[in-house]
Amino acid sequence: MKSIQISLQMASSVKEFVNIVQKYTYDIDLRCDRYVVDAKSILGIFSLDLSKPINVEIHSDSCEDLLAELKSFQA
Repeated sequence: MKSIQISLQMASSVKEFVNIVQKYTYDIDLRCDRYVVDAKSILGIFSLDLSKPINVEIHSDSCEDLLAELKSFQA
């Protein structure tokens, strides 16, 4: 499992993020404080506090291609 911090402060960035992560078959979660949601769920993401950085937990060890695509969201 790998983890990075991202920032999703605008609705357009949430949509772009979900479009990216939906292409991958492995599980990806978002963790904010004690809440964990599926990163592929737009409604789940909007239930988080988007004013703070969010941890992305990628449940795969070979995810360099995803990490490269998420570079623009890193906090």
